[in-house]
Amino acid sequence: MQKKKILLKIGSNTLTKETDQISRGKIEDIGRQIAALKENYEIIIVSSGAIAAAKQFVKLEHNGAEINMKQALAAIGQPHLMRIYQENFRELGLFTSQCLLSYSDFENPIAKANIKNTINVLVANNVIPIINENDTVAADEIQFGDNDKLAALTAALLEVDLLVVATNTDGIYTKVSIENDDPKTIATVTGLESLLQEISSSKSSHGTGGMQSKIEAATIAQKAGIETWIVNGLKDNFLVNALNDIGNHTRIKK
Repeated sequence: MQKKKILLKIGSNTLTKETDQISRGKIEDIGRQIAALKENYEIIIVSSGAIAAAKQFVKLEHNGAEINMKQALAAIGQPHLMRIYQENFRELGLFTSQCLLSYSDFENPIAKANIKNTINVLVANNVIPIINENDTVAADEIQFGDNDKLAALTAALLEVDLLVVATNTDGIYTKVSIENDDPKTIATVTGLESLLQEISSSKSSHGTGGMQSKIEAATIAQKAGIETWIVNGLKDNFLVNALNDIGNHTRIKK
């Protein structure tokens, strides 16, 4: 049986569990789920969290633009983030690899081919690719998207079966339910224009994306014929539960 390929995007808010530091427990939860699913699924991770990881260790003084400070924090935090993944996943018998990408890579046919070939070799050899933007040389995701767009572009390039975006809500809520302080999840949707009417412009304290960037990512995935699920990554076993249709999440059809 051919395994299905899932690209799992994990935002900073999920990895920190809405605190000020990376949660080893959450990364262990992600690893346990991958271990449970590996017989039927190949999972590729796009992970934010480098800046959040750095903030646990340093407080930088800076005289330049804020974006330069964030890039410096990302350079400090990325090795720490990968070490936490490596340590927790290794205990579960899972091997990891680091792939740092930038938007310019997706505009270069040779770079795109190399990315696809490398990740396919890693996956074929049971090594989990953990992808992040190369923040020290590119600032787009730091400013605009918390890796949502990067995840969608990577999903399209790799022709995955499903894009799962882990965030801090049970999917996308209807605007009316939020206004009534009784959030209700939009379970299934095809037309993305209607979703844009439902979302607020709020962003999380750690992430930079908000729901708009997730819908924009789903637009990229939809054009590539890929379904997108928006799930609550703060909950334990969130991916396994979603795949078993347990709990509330939003499915954006391809």
